[in-house]
Amino acid sequence: MERERKLKVLLVGNGGREHALASKLLQSGKVQQIICVPGNGGTAAMDRCQNLSLRVDDFEGIGRCVSVHNISMVVVGPELPLSLGITDYLKRKNVQVFGPSKEGAQIESSKSWAKALMDEAGIVTARSKTFTDAMEAKAYVALQGAPIVVKADGLAAGKGVVVAATVEEAQAAIDELFENNYRTLVIEEYLTGQEVSVLALTDGLTIRPLLPAQDHKRIGDGDTGANTGGMGAYSPAPIATPELMERIGKEVLEPAIATLKSRNIDYRGILYAGLMITPAGEPKVLEFNCRFGDPETQAILPLLETPLEDLLLACAEQRLAQQPPLVWKSGVSTCVVIAAGGYPGNYQKGREITGIGEAEALGADVFHAGTQVKQQKLVTDGGRVLGVTAIGDNFEEAIAQAYAAVDCIKFDEMYYRRDIGDRVRKS
Repeated sequence: MERERKLKVLLVGNGGREHALASKLLQSGKVQQIICVPGNGGTAAMDRCQNLSLRVDDFEGIGRCVSVHNISMVVVGPELPLSLGITDYLKRKNVQVFGPSKEGAQIESSKSWAKALMDEAGIVTARSKTFTDAMEAKAYVALQGAPIVVKADGLAAGKGVVVAATVEEAQAAIDELFENNYRTLVIEEYLTGQEVSVLALTDGLTIRPLLPAQDHKRIGDGDTGANTGGMGAYSPAPIATPELMERIGKEVLEPAIATLKSRNIDYRGILYAGLMITPAGEPKVLEFNCRFGDPETQAILPLLETPLEDLLLACAEQRLAQQPPLVWKSGVSTCVVIAAGGYPGNYQKGREITGIGEAEALGADVFHAGTQVKQQKLVTDGGRVLGVTAIGDNFEEAIAQAYAAVDCIKFDEMYYRRDIGDRVRKS
């Protein structure tokens, strides 16, 4: 009888998404060890998990670590190292990597490139135009009117999109983004409806969508204020019915992967479609991302029954079609993000965090993002600090449990939205 293969995984990133990935992977006896580069205060405290203080773009250092620790697979969390070509670098060293190539990562790192790909694939998206000149962009906005959407054509950590209610607001956003050294902007029509996030596993040939989720991007209750990386999420999103998910697969995910393949782009990892479901029920793509969403991952993975390592390795080795259908727990989940006061603007670091044990004793998963251990104390180290996830039989229950756990946690100037999941609370 063949001995079960034990895996050593190197996980790139230091956010809540990476803690959620590490937590799910370590639920399996097949995973012998995880090394997180650089990890956070949560991954530092996990058994069979070790943080390594390297930058996510230190490809040479990561490559040495892979060799020294006999790593079986590298899983890349954030978009930055993917956009810089970490997968290409490691594959040249014959390392199995979950994450697309630099060319494939352009689906997130360049909105204009993604728009061209969608046009070629026949994927329905918002009408848009690309600009490299501020005066031309402002003239276009004046002609189109508002509301209108201004997007930086590059990575902006979820904060490079301005939904402008007036022409003046859009023109100010154009000036600000060019002043912040974005060389290209995409001006896009404003779509109405409900947003939904669909993350799909793919090996470049086969696609397996995960449960749909809805994210809360604005900093303030009632979806007000500045855009953030995400202040909370819930899954599965009721608006994404099985019928709609089938349509998204056929009209969005499959054409995208087929078009990437036709361009000889080997795309193995997550294809994440951010969609607007119009009042008529039509899915339109707002954006594609090349990695697991954050905080959607913290809401989705706790519901996954299928061993995650099997899925990630099958994608990396291009044999996803051989995997059985995904199995999910019954129930629903809600994740509430706790941020540092002032986020997404200026905020303080180094605030001591207490109460996580009490929150976990209530049955919640507390995923660390901006945390680190200093002098044996857990302290804040980022804008989004923690993601608190609870599972319930229904959203009323899951939301109540998540907020009960949030109430246990304390640090100076902590902030969180109090309306995560309100749209589906009674479903």
